[in-house]
Amino acid sequence: MPIVERLLLGPGPSNPYPEATEALGRPLLGHLDPEFLRILDETCDRLRSVWQTANPLTLPVSGTGSAGMEAAFVNLVGPGDVVVIGVNGLFGERMCDVAARCGAEVVRAEAPWGQPLEPAAVLAAHPSPKLIALVHAETSTGVRNDVEAVAAGKGDALVLADCVTSLGGIPVDIDGWGVDVAYSGTQKCIGVAPGLAPFTMSPRAFERRVPKPQSWYLDLGMIGDYTSSTTRKYHHTAPVAMVASLHAGLGAVLEEGLDAVWARHEANGRALQDGLEKLGLELWAAAGHRLPELTTVKIPDGADDVTVRRALLEDYGIEIGAGAGAFAGKVWRIGCMGHNARPQTVTLLLAALAEVLGR
Repeated sequence: MPIVERLLLGPGPSNPYPEATEALGRPLLGHLDPEFLRILDETCDRLRSVWQTANPLTLPVSGTGSAGMEAAFVNLVGPGDVVVIGVNGLFGERMCDVAARCGAEVVRAEAPWGQPLEPAAVLAAHPSPKLIALVHAETSTGVRNDVEAVAAGKGDALVLADCVTSLGGIPVDIDGWGVDVAYSGTQKCIGVAPGLAPFTMSPRAFERRVPKPQSWYLDLGMIGDYTSSTTRKYHHTAPVAMVASLHAGLGAVLEEGLDAVWARHEANGRALQDGLEKLGLELWAAAGHRLPELTTVKIPDGADDVTVRRALLEDYGIEIGAGAGAFAGKVWRIGCMGHNARPQTVTLLLAALAEVLGR
């Protein structure tokens, strides 16, 4: 079958950086080949730069962002541990599910979908939790939550941040903010195909992990030994091509510079949002807390969700995302992230959407 090219502007995979795509096509190395292990070491170093951390345990977990989520919880949470979770979208809900499966006592700190979490309410939800978890950039709503403020008031608790849609798109400062554990996904602002979860954990958190995580595959004690050049012990067969692609994608980000990458996402994301409003469309996420890299827009009266998205896909080769959960059929989710966060992408999407909507 012929390869179909798409411009991916949904909440899922974005079009990858060309360097990352090229790396996927290179001849495969063995997962214990010294050259691959060198690439793995450099990838972990590049992740430390992008996360802005010195954490030794910084690595690509084999699996998508949800594997990063599971790795965080199964290593830190055991039966009876109190976990406060900020919930204002689908991925806060998923955190609650994963924590409950670990046997945690889950305390929810909630805000309506489309509204940000109040840091004070999250911190006041329980007097002495082991862990406080929240989503930095809620993919289901396009809302940014204030991780920095929550981390500043954490006390003895550990702070976990879901940065799947924020890493490489907006500022994330693990050490500066005092975040203890965080995970992301390769397919969004990092601009690499789906399949790995960039992950980092502080020494403080590592010392407080559970004695024997319920998941052998996601046991960070053993995985950390494999990804460390000083204590390297074989754990599992690493996804060699994906690590090489991540290595190249991170290289593209760092060559451009984090400040420049964040500024590019900000400028093009806001240009997209301004353009959508000029088309008469209504943005859904709360003003002042909108992500530049992911925009939620209300489906206008008279427009059919499926018909519009199908027309964009079939007539223009552009994929935008549907609403999630209770807001399916009510909003569209439009990504402007990674390599896609450029003026030509914004111009093309706005023109195509105006044509399809007859505006």
